Amino acid sequence: MNFGTLYRKSAFTDNPKGGNPAGVWVGETLPSGDVMQRIAAEVGYSETAFMAPTTGYYRTVRYYSPEMEVTFCGHATIAAGIVLGETEGDGKYQLTTAAGEVSVIVQNEGGVREAALTSVEPKYTGASDVLINEVLSALGWQPSDLDGSIPPARAYAGAWHLVLAVNDQNRLAKLNYDFERLKTIMLREGLTTLQLVWRESADVFHSRNPFPVGGVVEDPATGAAAAALGGYLREAELITVPATILIRQGEAMGRPSRLTVEIPATGGIVVKGTAVPIETE
Repeated sequence: MNFGTLYRKSAFTDNPKGGNPAGVWVGETLPSGDVMQRIAAEVGYSETAFMAPTTGYYRTVRYYSPEMEVTFCGHATIAAGIVLGETEGDGKYQLTTAAGEVSVIVQNEGGVREAALTSVEPKYTGASDVLINEVLSALGWQPSDLDGSIPPARAYAGAWHLVLAVNDQNRLAKLNYDFERLKTIMLREGLTTLQLVWRESADVFHSRNPFPVGGVVEDPATGAAAAALGGYLREAELITVPATILIRQGEAMGRPSRLTVEIPATGGIVVKGTAVPIETE
């Protein structure tokens, strides 16, 4: 039997009551898909990362939500990076994911261990009017709620997300959507989350991320969507690069999260954060 060790971390926060909880399972070999799915459902967090082998700088990682496997998960990668730093030491780790190669640099700054992932090459496409209108209807939003300076787009940095930017913070603060309807649309379109954002300033964004395809109403911190947003802003020339932006997420849920996104002129997008242990009864 393949026994492993399960760690529970909350990512993108220094407070276990904030951030996004993630499971990190580490074993010598990965379990079967059915077993990983069962473990992820039992853990109950939006994602659990499964990582093998137990030693070395090269690892294979797979990510499971309670209902399905996802190609890439940022907050579980940050949590895995912190686990690697604590158990193996700081340094650069190379992760082979279903989306491709992702590097994670783990270092200790002033007594705080931080992980920085570099995503696969990002890309984006426009979103059809049909898709936009369907999603707006499921959200209970109007086209007039959208910020025309950041057009709707499908964005990718390991998983696909639909980016919708709003022109008013109050619109983002009020999120009450049709779960099953939105889930059906997202499954059909191959979307992992919605990246709903309000741009406070040139380098500060507020974000909310519905995740019904994973059986989760909302993610309090979504590193994959943060990387996808950074890639979209660069590729669509909506930001001057290189740049660093801060994404504030999870506040409306009472789980405040801070995601630092570094957008280089070329290549993968860098998402930084820390993670802290979650105590279980």
